[in-house]
Amino acid sequence: MSGSRLMRAIRVSEFGAPSVLRLRSDVTVPQPGRTQVLIRVHACGVNPVETYIRAGTYARKPTLPYTPGSDVAGVVESVGEGVTAVKAGDRVFTTATETGGYAEYTVAAGDSVYKLPDALDFTQGAAIGIPYFTAYRALIHKAHAKAGETVLIHGASGGSTAPYSEVVGSRGSIEINPRDTMIKESSIVGVALFFATPEELKECGALLYAGMEAGWLRPVVGSQYPLEKAAQAHHDIIESPGAAGKMVLTM
Repeated sequence: MSGSRLMRAIRVSEFGAPSVLRLRSDVTVPQPGRTQVLIRVHACGVNPVETYIRAGTYARKPTLPYTPGSDVAGVVESVGEGVTAVKAGDRVFTTATETGGYAEYTVAAGDSVYKLPDALDFTQGAAIGIPYFTAYRALIHKAHAKAGETVLIHGASGGSTAPYSEVVGSRGSIEINPRDTMIKESSIVGVALFFATPEELKECGALLYAGMEAGWLRPVVGSQYPLEKAAQAHHDIIESPGAAGKMVLTM
């Protein structure tokens, strides 16, 4: 496959408002290196964290210019040396990409790519990545939830946080009286998918795949935007009140 093929992709050349998301049609299709996978993107989930990164307010800043997006669903175009879990033609979804998901093609590390069962379409596949893997990490790895227990899920709003109180989901400084946590034997636990080990991610992927196959894992897709409307999607995910399903870009 020639490395000179061109594709459409969103490129960010400066941090700022949603308008810095620019559609380019002259971006070179990336090539997969060792243990990497090239995916023909059909849909890519939009996450609130991508708006913070674009604005330049997030802790980690990518090197400019860059293409946003991690939660891709599509078809494997080709694989690099050492990839055995997926092959060309497989329907897949990702939890991370190397070259960005707001594009017609993306490269991802092989261990970030998971098979997408036929029961789910590509927009549903693009809704799994960060939201589902983070939820699993929060419930199982951090909260140690067990079968039979009852939990209150108050922030399940399509990939963004819906604060139940000033403490939960807060993005600013708060003051806590340690005695209150003693009396109620309560815990405050931070969750960041970034720190999950490869083993933990593999465990999560296996459970989610089983749920997709069994039919109980069926992501609800909300607003869908064509790639050229990425700036509008970034505006809407922050400014629109409430959320009904996962916001997705389609290629």
